[in-house]
Amino acid sequence: MNFSKIAILGPGLLGGSVGLAARFAGLEVVLWGRSAERVEAARSLGLAATTHLAEAVADADLIIFAVPVGVMGRLAGKVLPHLAVGALVTDVGSVKALPHEAAADLPFIGSHPMAGSEQTGIEAARVDLFRGAPCILTNESGLEEAKVAALRGFWEALGCEVCEMRVADHDRAVARISHLPHAMAVATAAAALRFPSDADLAAGGYRDTTRVASGDPAMWAEIMMENRTALTSALHDAQKEIGEMLDQLANLDKKGLEDYLADVKCRKETSNISNERDD
Repeated sequence: MNFSKIAILGPGLLGGSVGLAARFAGLEVVLWGRSAERVEAARSLGLAATTHLAEAVADADLIIFAVPVGVMGRLAGKVLPHLAVGALVTDVGSVKALPHEAAADLPFIGSHPMAGSEQTGIEAARVDLFRGAPCILTNESGLEEAKVAALRGFWEALGCEVCEMRVADHDRAVARISHLPHAMAVATAAAALRFPSDADLAAGGYRDTTRVASGDPAMWAEIMMENRTALTSALHDAQKEIGEMLDQLANLDKKGLEDYLADVKCRKETSNISNERDD
């Protein structure tokens, strides 16, 4: 790895977890946050933290935006004057088109570590959050391969399995395997709780399929709006699948329903998706 000082902008769940994991990997880490309370929470985890942006960015080899994409453009303008020669900028966002646009004036490669939790805040940060998680890099700006390799090495040191994708391919894929499941968990919880007292009967099936619906509403509303085109397409496909089951139920087509369930079960079980990792 070619990075010696990492500046993480945003002391939340992901920023804090990156900080803990990077420190564990032997790197110098400093977190920046606007809130003195969040900065103190980071310090309570043993991480260096400051409310002074210039102090955090100065001499950093790698700057990581761990803030909502909506504020990245303004933050990028504030970071640019303090950027060290040869420094690289990345992020941890769930979409990639908007970060590349927001950081157009910076030496930027997108990162998306596919790890997280329904919990929020730096208090939920974990040193092992990225262990075994995919991390997708997007180099739409065409930065030199040495910087891509260095960033790959950084995420691998944190435990990630790294791959590279085009921005459009990334945003389409995550709309289906990350954003759609969240939207469906919300819809399932809303329908299941139409009669709130039924929640007293809920067991594992309800908990497993709706767990992520407890995620931060503000964060998820932003993610879903940022990736609305790809997510809309995925939701239309989900609507068609629900429509097929509704038709089978309406037509008392038990054999058709059983075949449909068996086909999806087979596709799910032969996919390379772990049941043991949060995303």
